[in-house]
Amino acid sequence: MEAAPLTLLDIHELARAVTAPYANFSLASVNDHVVKVSIMTQPYEWHYHPNSDETFITMDGVLIIEMESETIELLPGQLFTIPRNILHRTRPKGERSVNLTIEHSQIQTVNRHRLS
Repeated sequence: MEAAPLTLLDIHELARAVTAPYANFSLASVNDHVVKVSIMTQPYEWHYHPNSDETFITMDGVLIIEMESETIELLPGQLFTIPRNILHRTRPKGERSVNLTIEHSQIQTVNRHRLS
């Protein structure tokens, strides 16, 4: 659901309309990157991105970002970037989190179960 240029989007309104346990969709393109919103009620699996960093901005709730070396709790209004090739997984703390992600438009995702 990528918006046309010069389109005003209300991210909170879009998120309220999502009833699925997990949703991740594009909001806008910025040069060779994409801005997405993800709504989470359950964990996402361990994975990494070999060709792109991934930036998270929490809008609502708390996002847990687990990595092999540390765990981050991202509160509303906070931003955290995971460098390419870092194994990680995300999950909401509590019932739900709403997050923006900024990543390369051609991002590759390698899930841990594909590593063996």
